[in-house]
Amino acid sequence: QVQLLESGGGLVQPGGSLRLSCAAPGSIFRLNPMGWYRQAPGKQCDLVARITSGGSTNYADSVKGRFTISRDNAKNTVYLQMNSLKPEDTAVYYCNTSPSVNAWWGQGTQVTVSS
Repeated sequence: QVQLLESGGGLVQPGGSLRLSCAAPGSIFRLNPMGWYRQAPGKQCDLVARITSGGSTNYADSVKGRFTISRDNAKNTVYLQMNSLKPEDTAVYYCNTSPSVNAWWGQGTQVTVSS
């Protein structure tokens, strides 16, 4: 069974930073664009950042200039550096391919931005 493992979430004050990590099987990671998604309570799951195998990136307007997605192809890991965090960034964050594959959703990592 394929598992993507997210880590790095936590509780942070507004204006703070967190770095999320996601380890993926090489068979998935090497060939696919990867994305970070988030789901706040009562809301749909949205793509917030995407990176191709070649390193091209795209961001949701709500996180542009604050979040940075990157990937380490040697470690089969994708990262999300989140700076200047806001309370509205509070959500469970997931990684998956982009487009996503239902069978590959992990358990996510909770990010809570609160004073």
